[in-house]
Amino acid sequence: MIKCYCGSQLEFENCCKPYISGTKHAPTAEALMRSRYSAFATHNADYLVATTHFSTRKHHKREDILEWATSNQWIKLLVLNSSINSVTFKAFYINNQLQSEIHHEHSIFKLENGKWYYVDGTFF
Repeated sequence: MIKCYCGSQLEFENCCKPYISGTKHAPTAEALMRSRYSAFATHNADYLVATTHFSTRKHHKREDILEWATSNQWIKLLVLNSSINSVTFKAFYINNQLQSEIHHEHSIFKLENGKWYYVDGTFF
């Protein structure tokens, strides 16, 4: 079995996959953020669009998300801080020029009708 991409040490089947496949909803902002990282790693742009809040979704085109997800090799996720509605993290990846990169972000999430959504983020 494959360990989850989000770094939880659980198997993907028992961690982020149920959220990505739609059989469960992420119970916390951090769980949503971790599942979104796993969606990047597995190139699931539809999930990334669906879990983006409607107020900012117009800024996140499926084609652009898919291109960024597939043009990078996602290595590791490190959660630095988490609160009820925000997560600060570093996502480590190798770009298409085979250079190591770090995406450092403080993300804001919103809970609506029992579902968490990514609103936006501040990049460092």
